[in-house]
Amino acid sequence: MNLKIRLSIMNFLEFAVWGAYLTCMGNYLGIAGLGSQISWFYAIQGIVSIFMPTLMGIVADKWIQPQRLLGLCHLAAGIFMLGCWWMGVQAGFGQELPHKGLFIAFYTISVAFFMPTIALANTTAFSALKKEGLDTVKDFPPIRVLGTIGFIATMWFVNCAVWDNGSFSFTLAENAHKFQYTYMQFFVSGILSLILFGYCFTLPECRLMKKEGKMSLAESFGLNAFKLFKTKKMALFFIFSALLGMCLQVTNGYAGPFITSFKGSADLAVSTSFAANNATLLTSISQISEALCILMIPFFLKRFGIKVVMLMSMFAWVFRFGFFGLGNPAMPGVLLFILSCIVYGVAFDFFNVSGGIFVDQECEPSVKASAQGLFMMMTNGIGATVGTLAAGEIVNHFCQWENGYLVGSWPTCWFIFATFALIVGVSFALVFRPEKAKG
Repeated sequence: MNLKIRLSIMNFLEFAVWGAYLTCMGNYLGIAGLGSQISWFYAIQGIVSIFMPTLMGIVADKWIQPQRLLGLCHLAAGIFMLGCWWMGVQAGFGQELPHKGLFIAFYTISVAFFMPTIALANTTAFSALKKEGLDTVKDFPPIRVLGTIGFIATMWFVNCAVWDNGSFSFTLAENAHKFQYTYMQFFVSGILSLILFGYCFTLPECRLMKKEGKMSLAESFGLNAFKLFKTKKMALFFIFSALLGMCLQVTNGYAGPFITSFKGSADLAVSTSFAANNATLLTSISQISEALCILMIPFFLKRFGIKVVMLMSMFAWVFRFGFFGLGNPAMPGVLLFILSCIVYGVAFDFFNVSGGIFVDQECEPSVKASAQGLFMMMTNGIGATVGTLAAGEIVNHFCQWENGYLVGSWPTCWFIFATFALIVGVSFALVFRPEKAKG
C-alpha cells in the first residue's frame, strides 16, 4: 500500500480516538454525577501535556521506535478507556457512578498515555516520509487533514449511534440512548485505540538515531528552551500563548452541555430543535472549519505577517464565545451557533499552527525541537489547564445541573469568556512588536 495512504490511515485513527468523547463527554459526566468536575476532566489533558509528551519523546529517541511506542501508548490508553466504559455499564444506563474516584483514575491514566501519541504520530509520519525521500512540507499537510476528518467521523458516529435494549441503530431524532449521552462513547474510543495499537506494528520502521556527543540533563528534558525568555519578543510571545491557550478547551468542555441544555427549555421550538438534540453533530462544523483553515494559513502569513494572523485568532475567539452567548438552537438563533463553529477554524488554526511556524522561524536550530515543546507546554499544558479550571468555576457559579441538564445564566458565562479573549487581543496588539523579516 502507498506510504502516504498508510500514514493517512494512522492519522485518521489517531484523532478518531479523541473525537469519540472530547466534545460530548460533558453530557455523560453530568448524568454520572460528575457534572461539577467537567473542568477537571479537561484540565487533566493539560496537566499530563506538561510532562508526558516530553517523557515519551525521550523514550522514542533512545529506546523504542516511535511507531511501536505509539502503538504501546494506544494499547494502554485503550484498555483504561474501556475500563471507564465498563464502569458505566456496571452502574447502569442513566445512573450515577458508584466509584467516581476510580473512574477518574482510569480516565486520567488513559489520557496520560493518549496525549503523547499526537507528537509520536507526527514523529512517525515525518520519519517515514523522509526515509522515502518525500517532502514533509508538501506531503504531510494532506496526511494531517485526514486526522481532522477522523475526528469529525467519530463525532458524527457518536452523535447518531444508539444502543438500546441490545439493539444498535442510527438516528438524528431525540433519543436518550445516543452514544453522545452515554458511556458508549468511551467504548468507541477504547476500541479504536486497540485497533490503532495493532495497526502501528504494520507501519515502516523508524530506526533510532544515535546522537553525537552527550546531552546535559537540561537538554534531555528540553529545559534549555527556557533561555528564550531572555528575549523580550519571545517572552511576550510565550506569555500570550499561555493566555490564549486558556481558551482552547472551554468550548470542548462546555459547548455540548450548553447546547443540550436547551432540551429542557419550556419553549417547544427550542427544546425539540435539531441542534438541541444533535449538539455533537452541530459542533463538528468547528472541526470542518479547522480542516479548511489549515490550507489558508500560508497565504495569510505571507500577506499579513505573524502579528496580524495571531490577532485574527484572538478576535476570532471573541466571536466564538460571543455568538454562543447570543444564539439558541432554534431559527434564527442557530445561525449564530453555526457562525461560532465557522470562526473556530480561524481561532484554533491561526494560533496553533502559525504559532508553531513562528517558533520554528525565530529559534536557533539547536533549540527548535525543545522550543516547540515549550510552546505546547505553555498553550496545551499550562494555559489550557488554568483556563479550563477557571471556566469550570465560572460555569459552576452561574449554572447548575437540573434533571440531567446544565442550566442557568449561560450568556453571562460566554460573555465573560469573550471579554477575556478581547482583553488578551487588545493587549497583544499594543505590546507585541515582532521584528519585520529581513529581506
